[in-house]
Amino acid sequence: MLVLAFDTATPAVTAALHDGERVLAESTTIDARRHGELLAPTIERVLAESGASLRDVTAVVAGSGPGPYTGLRVGLMTAQGLSTTLGVPSYGVCTLDAVAFGSGLAEPFLVATDARRKEVFWGRYADMRTRVEGPFVNRPAEVPVDGLPVVGAGAALYPEILGSGSGVPPYPSAGALAALAAGRLAEGAPLDPPRPIYLRRPDAVVPGAPKRVTA
Repeated sequence: MLVLAFDTATPAVTAALHDGERVLAESTTIDARRHGELLAPTIERVLAESGASLRDVTAVVAGSGPGPYTGLRVGLMTAQGLSTTLGVPSYGVCTLDAVAFGSGLAEPFLVATDARRKEVFWGRYADMRTRVEGPFVNRPAEVPVDGLPVVGAGAALYPEILGSGSGVPPYPSAGALAALAAGRLAEGAPLDPPRPIYLRRPDAVVPGAPKRVTA
């Protein structure tokens, strides 16, 4: 098994390789505006560091969001393209699940990431592996925290409402994403296809018909 995983659903452009037992290489760059420019070099970097080639990859995994439309589609389209080119399966894993798995928490908690528009994407977890609610998009004050710890960039953005989330990386790690997917594949657990989780319509829309000008 050699799983290539990456995520572009947040400002973190992150990629990793996992051989079914451990992360062989991982690289992350924080840049919310350059997903399309950074993903391919990031993938090339982790391949070079691990001494592997694309032809060695047996599965491709992309973070499926929720996240902004433009960044999210970069990773998912790349996953679909690599799957077709290499003849290997591709899968999508909820980006919130990657943040949760990277937290290492064994008790109930929430993950919240930045949804822009003064909102957060969030989900509730029984532990680092088990999502029990979500994903949803809400204003921070509408998230039912109920005294649980909240991790992710959303907690860092709205600490007065969601808590600090200190000690847990705010963005998804491709290493965590790869390890989570590799574990599910080894167990024979089903994985979703690489389809986006948007939760709301994109900001960019097709212009409507021009209005008729009357004299």
